[in-house]
Amino acid sequence: MLSDQDRIFTNLYGLHSPGLDAAKKRGAWDGTKFLLEMGRDWIIEEMKASGLRGRGGAGFPTGLKWSFMPKKSDGRPHYLVVNADESEPGTCKDREIMRHDPHLLIEGCLLASFSMGAHACYVYIRGEYVAEKYALQRAVDEAYEARLVGQDNVHGYPFDIYVHHGAGAYICGEETALIESLEGKKGMPRLKPPFPANMGLYGCPTTVNNVESIAVAGTILRRGGAWFAGLGGKNNTGTKLFCVSGHVNKPGNVEEELGITFRELIDKHCGGMRGGWENLLCSIPGGSSVPLVPAEQIIDAKMDFDTLRGLGSGLGTAAVIVLDKSTDIVAAIARISYFYKHESCGQCTPCREGTGWMWRVMLRMAEGRAQRREIDMLLDVTKQIEGHTICALGDAAAWPIQGLIRHFRPEIERRIDRYSANPHSDPLPMAAE
Repeated sequence: MLSDQDRIFTNLYGLHSPGLDAAKKRGAWDGTKFLLEMGRDWIIEEMKASGLRGRGGAGFPTGLKWSFMPKKSDGRPHYLVVNADESEPGTCKDREIMRHDPHLLIEGCLLASFSMGAHACYVYIRGEYVAEKYALQRAVDEAYEARLVGQDNVHGYPFDIYVHHGAGAYICGEETALIESLEGKKGMPRLKPPFPANMGLYGCPTTVNNVESIAVAGTILRRGGAWFAGLGGKNNTGTKLFCVSGHVNKPGNVEEELGITFRELIDKHCGGMRGGWENLLCSIPGGSSVPLVPAEQIIDAKMDFDTLRGLGSGLGTAAVIVLDKSTDIVAAIARISYFYKHESCGQCTPCREGTGWMWRVMLRMAEGRAQRREIDMLLDVTKQIEGHTICALGDAAAWPIQGLIRHFRPEIERRIDRYSANPHSDPLPMAAE
């Protein structure tokens, strides 16, 4: 288990005040001016040395992403945009940072912006996060009053930070759709290239990072990239916030080293599996958009990017959804399919048409009102959607269904056969009804 001295989010559960004075006692804003005086290149090299990979789901190296920003300005301002549109089902980590440790995020915004030559940062908060918006805005106001940020701040680097409240669209969690929304337009993804580092917010060089990725920057720079790289494993370094939900005895958020095993994560921090380990059916290890992993494969697997990719899934946002044998797994995936059908922006034909088609077929399969040949037809359609859309929402809609067919095809066939033997008209109740 991660030792307390290596924890970054020391107020994750809100046991102490989120205010500036309390945050300083916990280590925030300690030596920030000294870190800035070390220079842009030093900050980026330390972040590269830490091995930090983006905590928003993609897992792209953070230091490398920062280095893509132009070294010299061509007259256009540079921007940092913090993606706080935490809309992935099962994910609930960034809201705790903004509620309870907002000054880690604000300080990280200053450090990251300095390293990329940005003098302004926008934090784009999910529309449903009203309390989090007010909590973060209070912390921003405190930072301005203490002259930690602003045009004439104590650090000598002019910097402004703005909190922008979204309107509740899942698609705005995609970085280019987020930028479109910030500009006052409908949240619809942009074609890439050009990439945001060259043509982002208002046509200017922009970097978009997740809340957790930015919030850990101050601690990494104070303690050194080598310290962070010493936690976790090769290519999967550091600590990570895991959001555990579902059929465990004590669901919740926990900060742990990357590479902790699934069994240890659940036993040590979640009070164990409901009904014991023999009751585990499967887990969706990275939020609803990644394929499920059956019990025998996940139970002793390391919870890191590479291990889960090798299992045909992914770490994603580390939103670990645990499902026991009482779960109607086909109905559960049908419910997830409905979510992606509902949240598609409609820009790309495969996603606009395919997500609705997949949901309708999944609903019939959950009830048994389908034919066996439709299973392969459904799988074929997911392959036609996957990789053929501007953003990854099409992939996110296809992958849960692919995981279901890969691991639970016999269950789909069983209920089709059962319905064929005794047709009935009772609709299957959905979780939202």
